[in-house]
Amino acid sequence: MGMLQEFKEFAVKGNVVDMAVGIVIGGAFGKIVTSFTNDVLLPPIGLATGGVDFSNLALTLQEATEATEAVTVKYGVFINTVIDFTIIAFAIFLVVKALNAAKKQEEEAPAKPPAPSKEEVLLTEIRDALRR
Repeated sequence: MGMLQEFKEFAVKGNVVDMAVGIVIGGAFGKIVTSFTNDVLLPPIGLATGGVDFSNLALTLQEATEATEAVTVKYGVFINTVIDFTIIAFAIFLVVKALNAAKKQEEEAPAKPPAPSKEEVLLTEIRDALRR
């Protein structure tokens, strides 16, 4: 029963939950970037390069026969994946840069002086009363 309890404590800790949320959001973000790359970015690039569709670019090593499929190196799909990665990496860079800037501003902000202790407040009241 001890190991089950330890696992439960580990699984519900904030870091594990935060990591799980990050993975789920990252997966969804990856789908968005893939769609952006394939449906928005690559068509104009393909048009500019003479109507080339990167996802169809391949080098045929062996032609298909009746018994076997063609053996191809699909370098166009690789180009799409590299573009996806570059966009995701740049987006993450921007997020991390913004977080670091916010953290730096927070660190540079002067800290508020601590509130006076009960003793200090009491002594101040006594001082003020004596002045009157």
